[in-house]
Amino acid sequence: VVHFSLIDENVQREIMNHRSLRHPNIVRFKEVVLTPTHLAIVMEYAAGGELFERICGSGRFSENEARFFFQQLLSGVSYCHSMQICHRDLKLENTLLDGSEAPRLKICDFGYSKSSVLHSQPKSTVGTPAYIAPEVLSRREYDGKVADVWSCGVTLYVMLVGAYPFEDPDEPKNFRKTITRILSVQYSVPDYVRISMECRHLLSRIFVANPEQRITI
Repeated sequence: VVHFSLIDENVQREIMNHRSLRHPNIVRFKEVVLTPTHLAIVMEYAAGGELFERICGSGRFSENEARFFFQQLLSGVSYCHSMQICHRDLKLENTLLDGSEAPRLKICDFGYSKSSVLHSQPKSTVGTPAYIAPEVLSRREYDGKVADVWSCGVTLYVMLVGAYPFEDPDEPKNFRKTITRILSVQYSVPDYVRISMECRHLLSRIFVANPEQRITI
């Protein structure tokens, strides 16, 4: 039997935090199977694949379609926060879809998640660069729930635009430039993207460098 202390920290977090969650917009954690050499986490099967793949297939979503998925994302994230768990790595690749005609969104991958019941305030810089909030880059304590809101905003932007808000269009793989643009909240909605003023306002309330002034769920 593998001793719990030898299991990777991310796997520990996945097990401890994910197994306590029961919500329609979160992939259901079923069981852990432990053998002398392997540990397997059994989860609900999401037949629709990643939300990321759906966007790649269509280029970008209409505002109505983006709203349909964004509302589900917020529902799942809000539930996590009510359970005192922040995800800390929300992104399109960590949002799956079931196989229904009107797909239900399912949040997965709680390997970077943090429970305020079991842990102190987060300090570590975790997450995916394109989705990371400015305060996470500061290496000081931050509210993981508020940082999750920023990541939700990046997900909404990508659904609407088909590109990441803070990547340099000329050098999308230059993480240093991405981080500079995040810290200065340098983004814009291209002219060819037609979205409502309400949607633009929502993005402007999410993409706020000061977490205390950012909109909450």
